Amino acid sequence: MAAAEDGSAPAPEGVAGPAVVAVDAAAGVVPPMPLQPPVVPRAARSSRRVLRAVGRWAAAVIVFGGLGTGAAFGIGGMERTDVPGLATRDDGRWEYPRLALPALPAGAPRPFTEANEAEIHYADVRELLLPAPAGATADKKLTGGWVDVERYLSEYAPEERAALRISLRDYAVRHIAARGWTMPDGTASRVYLLRFQSVAFALTYESEEIGDGLTAGIPLAAAPSTELDEGWAKGDVVPNTLSKVYTEPKPYGPTQVRQAYVLAGDTLALIVQEKKGGAAAVPFHQTVMLQNQLLG
Repeated sequence: MAAAEDGSAPAPEGVAGPAVVAVDAAAGVVPPMPLQPPVVPRAARSSRRVLRAVGRWAAAVIVFGGLGTGAAFGIGGMERTDVPGLATRDDGRWEYPRLALPALPAGAPRPFTEANEAEIHYADVRELLLPAPAGATADKKLTGGWVDVERYLSEYAPEERAALRISLRDYAVRHIAARGWTMPDGTASRVYLLRFQSVAFALTYESEEIGDGLTAGIPLAAAPSTELDEGWAKGDVVPNTLSKVYTEPKPYGPTQVRQAYVLAGDTLALIVQEKKGGAAAVPFHQTVMLQNQLLG
């Protein structure tokens, strides 16, 4: 997701134009009559014609130079697929709706601003969930609303759920919202957002109860083993947030699972994608980055 906190760009300062003098004929104010041009010797006229010709050539060079610069700037600012002859093949990214940050209560600051040292998300956490991409079939049980702790715990291995249930109680999770969908190629995605009472609770729960860095820590029910996703570009995360991205190595079961945790202030996201035969990296990384932007 470095735009303005409400999602819109600030308006530029106005630039004053040249002063315009009004002519009021009724008041007797009229422009002065033009003076007759003086008689110029023939030699001087010839010199001026040469100067005018040189001036026209110089102006032409400046104009064409400006046009060339403008064209280069325009191409440089366009998406690669917008420029004829430079289109690239589809790289597997999904078509998500245009994202926008939700409105905040009056006077409430965005997280990671000077006015919000506690890094609290004041927006409704359900509105911070990433929407499903085009062509997706919505999960009827994960519609973008609230879910209970048991639904979230069902993602983890059965033997781990009792301990996690106690941790969620001890670390005072406030709300859990979730959305799920399945793409036409069979890739199933689920996103959970957990909001805690404070940043300290969210950070401690993620670092001590969930992940240990080199692996995703507590295994998911569908992925008994994980490893760091070497293809993940850490520089793509929003400042002041943390993303941990993992993949299930071969040999995996009926489906391959990719999972990520995004920690942003008082909110922790769990992102899961799985697909029979192997889950693609590109749409998964895209999903993680977009959810990170919404939280940051």
